[in-house]
Amino acid sequence: MPSPDFSDRLPLIVKVSRLYHEQGLRQPEIAGRLNMSQSRVSRLLRDGVTAGIVRTIVVEPEGLFSDLEDRLRTLYGLRDAVVAGVSDEDAGNDSAILNAIGSAGARYLESTMLPDDLVGMSSWSASLLALADAMTPRATRTATSIIQVLGGVGDPHAQVKATHLAERFARVTGATVRYFPAPGIVSSPAVRDSFLSDPQIAAVRDSWNELTMALVGIGSVEPSALLVSSGNTLPDTDLARLRRQGAVGDVCLNFFDRDGVPVVSDLSGRTLGIDAATLKSVPRRIGVAGGERKLAAIRGALVGGWCDVIITDSHTAAALLDMEQKARDRN
Repeated sequence: MPSPDFSDRLPLIVKVSRLYHEQGLRQPEIAGRLNMSQSRVSRLLRDGVTAGIVRTIVVEPEGLFSDLEDRLRTLYGLRDAVVAGVSDEDAGNDSAILNAIGSAGARYLESTMLPDDLVGMSSWSASLLALADAMTPRATRTATSIIQVLGGVGDPHAQVKATHLAERFARVTGATVRYFPAPGIVSSPAVRDSFLSDPQIAAVRDSWNELTMALVGIGSVEPSALLVSSGNTLPDTDLARLRRQGAVGDVCLNFFDRDGVPVVSDLSGRTLGIDAATLKSVPRRIGVAGGERKLAAIRGALVGGWCDVIITDSHTAAALLDMEQKARDRN
C-alpha cells in the first residue's frame, strides 16, 4: 500500500499539532478556533503522527530500568519483569540487594494486586520478607486471601518466621490468611500421606487449585550464610546429593537444573507443598530473588516456566540477559 500523501494539508497538520501539543488546547477548542469539526481535528492529529511531524519521546528518569525489563520479558518470554537499581558498589551486598528488590516489589504488588486475588505464598525467604516490610497497609482490601503453599523448612524458629511472613502480608493487604500446618519435608512418603489425610491440611491443599497468583522465593542449592544461620535450609547431605544430580535451585522445594528441568530425588515423595503441575497452572507466578549466588537458580526458574514474573536487581538482570544470550549462542 502506497504511503499517504500529506503535501496538500501539511500546513494545517502542523498548525493543529502545535495548538494541541505545544499550546495545550483541547480538540473542541481547536475545532472552534479553526472552524472545523472535532473529528477532522482528530484526523489531522493522527496524520501528524503518521507523517512523522509529531513524535513521542519517553525520557526515562535516572534509576529506572525499563530497557532491562523489556529485554528480560522478551528474551525469557515473561509476563512481566521488575528491575530495581543497585549501585556498582553494592552489587555484592546481599543486604542492599534485598532492600532494593523489596522496595521495587512492594511498589509493583501495590499497583497490580486485585481485591479478589488468592495469593499462594512460599515459606520464609529473605527476599519475601524484605518485600513485605516495604509494603504499606492500604485502607481498602487488595487481596482476598494469603495461602501458604509449602510446609515449614528448617528448625522451629525458621518455621515461626514463615508464619509471621504470611501474617504480615495478610495485614498489609487486608486479606485473610490460611496456614499450611505441616513440615515441608518428612521422613517417608507414608508420613507425607498421613499428613495429607488430615482434613485441615487437605482443605488448604485443595485451595491451591484456585490460586490467582503465587508469590515465591527462588532458592539456590548454595544457600547464603544468612539462610544457614536462620535454620531455613535443608541438611548439607541433601543439598550435596541434589547438586550431584545437577540441581541448581528450587521453587517451593520443586528442584530443577540449570535449564529448569525438574530434578527427581528422594525428597520428591517426602515433600509437603505445592507440586510442579499445580504451581505452573497458577495464572501469575512472581519470583523474587537477586544476587550473583542465585543467578543459575533464577535462570532455571525462568526458562523452566516456574515463574513468569521476576522481581530482581539491575546487576542480576544484566547477568541474566548475558547468560541466556550465551546459552542460545551455544545452541
